Amino acid sequence: MMRKVNLYIAMSLDGYIATADDNIDFLTMVESAGEDYGHKAFMDTVDTVIWGRKTYDKVLTLGDNLLYPDKKIYVMSRQRKGDKQNIRYRDDVVSLIHELKQQEGKDIYCDGGAEIVDELLKYQLIDRIIVSIIPHLLGSGKSLFKNGRLEQRLKFKKSETYPTGLVQLWYDVKQAS
Repeated sequence: MMRKVNLYIAMSLDGYIATADDNIDFLTMVESAGEDYGHKAFMDTVDTVIWGRKTYDKVLTLGDNLLYPDKKIYVMSRQRKGDKQNIRYRDDVVSLIHELKQQEGKDIYCDGGAEIVDELLKYQLIDRIIVSIIPHLLGSGKSLFKNGRLEQRLKFKKSETYPTGLVQLWYDVKQAS
């Protein structure tokens, strides 16, 4: 069975993953003691994480506990090179996905940013989209989905609602035949 690429990400109700200056503070409005919104269970299904450089830099400001020492982490960057512990820098997400899908392993987790998501959608390389909708309107910022992408059909898998107002939607991407 081929590994799947899962986009697992949060956005505001109006479709933004961050403000124009990369602020993601709006995500904290749904923090609730003991609630991880299924994140741990999801992480048990993957062994590889892909981040854009800006997303990775933001993760570094949030603490080392998000660096997943038991996972291979790929950071997409045109400038940074080399490997550091479980972090590998790459500059071509499309070739990376093709390479990873040929290897044995669990599924692959993509957590953005928007440029990486756009590139993966452009080449129809995302197999599942899991979006957590934060009950907040940012009004502007970095949109998760850019205009001009190929139309792609989705198959609804499930939805989860939480007392904080967060709604999580799961879709499989129907591959073009």
